[in-house]
Amino acid sequence: MTESDRREMTQGRRPARVRLRETYLAAAVPVISCLVCLCGLTAWVGTGAAGTPPRIAVEDGRVFLPYADEGNTAAFFRISNLGGSEDQLISVTSPAVEQSVLSRHRSTGTGADSMKMTGPVDIPAGGTVDMSPFGVDVMVKVKERWQAGQVIPFVLHFRHHGPVETIAIAVRPGS
Repeated sequence: MTESDRREMTQGRRPARVRLRETYLAAAVPVISCLVCLCGLTAWVGTGAAGTPPRIAVEDGRVFLPYADEGNTAAFFRISNLGGSEDQLISVTSPAVEQSVLSRHRSTGTGADSMKMTGPVDIPAGGTVDMSPFGVDVMVKVKERWQAGQVIPFVLHFRHHGPVETIAIAVRPGS
């Protein structure tokens, strides 16, 4: 092999030091990016900004006694989320009712009101949802006649927290 042949072969190749430096630089960028992200997430969690799981408490359950022979009525609950993450009430069940549906009462502003079936009900982190006849409630179709003061079992199902067993007291509307 002649001297000119060797020169031509080495001109197309970079020296080993240059290749090594470029390799380290290429590897350093993702490693430094990961470290910056990890430090940011650690600070976020350390300050409490990451939140805690939802902790649901249900109280003040009541259900209206149906009028006359009407089999439909409404149930109401106070739902508090003591956790740091929001949750959703997705359904309500009870062995004492044939059917239960989440609904929302709306005023049309013309003297007439309407009731509409609704999807999941948002329970904000650190907040409370008070169900009432003028907002969100649970429409139920009763299986048998209830008496005032009777205790009716319910299970509220949440998206993240899981089911919560509670009771509602049968009361006369307006009481």
